Amino acid sequence: MDRIDAMKVFVTALDEGSLAGASRKTGRSAAAVSRAIAFLETHVGVPLLHRTTRSIKLSEAGERYAMACRKMLADLEEADRQAAGEKSVPHGTLTITATVYSGVELLRPIVDAFMEQYPTVNVRMYLLERPVNLIDEGMDLALRITHLPDSTLVAHRVGEVRRVVVASPRYLATHPCIDEPAHLSKHPVVALQHGGIDSWTFPPQEGSSVPLAVPITPRLVVNNVRAIIASVVDGYGVTRLLSYHVAAEIKQGLLRIVLADAEPAPIPVHLVAPYGRLSVPKVRAFVDFALPRLRAQFASLAKAAEMKPDATIPPRRGRVSAG
Repeated sequence: MDRIDAMKVFVTALDEGSLAGASRKTGRSAAAVSRAIAFLETHVGVPLLHRTTRSIKLSEAGERYAMACRKMLADLEEADRQAAGEKSVPHGTLTITATVYSGVELLRPIVDAFMEQYPTVNVRMYLLERPVNLIDEGMDLALRITHLPDSTLVAHRVGEVRRVVVASPRYLATHPCIDEPAHLSKHPVVALQHGGIDSWTFPPQEGSSVPLAVPITPRLVVNNVRAIIASVVDGYGVTRLLSYHVAAEIKQGLLRIVLADAEPAPIPVHLVAPYGRLSVPKVRAFVDFALPRLRAQFASLAKAAEMKPDATIPPRRGRVSAG
């Protein structure tokens, strides 16, 4: 059996989520799909998948092998294009990764419009709340909201976001003032699971060079941004999110920013690609298509998330309630 062909079947099974899905996608029998994966497992000498009747799950070795397969298949695809002299017509499958929220709210509309304009390009979006090594995992592009380390990635800056503390006007009107970060320890917090549930860090106070860590004890911890926003809009506590998460609610007056003077430095946003991928027509076409749209989006979101001087409702001092 051809090993490259078996790798394609293996990756298709992962993308489809089952051996039956790979069978439908590739037009092969279920037995042929199983034989292809068994061939790879025999070749490498370890199980790559844990199988059930309805789904598959990568083994630890399978996770590493899948990354290598994706990279090798992407490199082969690029080599084929270069050998064929493809210079201008974007086609094939474009792979993009982003966090769940930014992928759904910001990137998806751009991807939809791109596919409409380029019908010969298919897109796979991997929305993940973990760091992704674009080279090892065979990805073409990523939307990154972070300070980028030095690397071989080519980065196009599209904007910046702030880390903001917000609460609803109703909450602020019935709870003690939040004039400094230390006051947060007396307020119920709704926290994002991967955004800090023990403490929130702020810039050093005057006379210190050490960042200020404020302990928090969340009443509610959620792994979904939309759920957090809903609870805080309803007055159940204080949260800290990125400014683009809550820009619409701030603009509508549903949330207010507190501690604006204690915000950390803004976080840059980049569209990044591995070095050399921009020469691939489908990648170059998407970058040229997406950059102006992403920049316009983040500029609009930054304006919407500005805290206006007349937007603060003076809260009443008194006992802290459960919200």
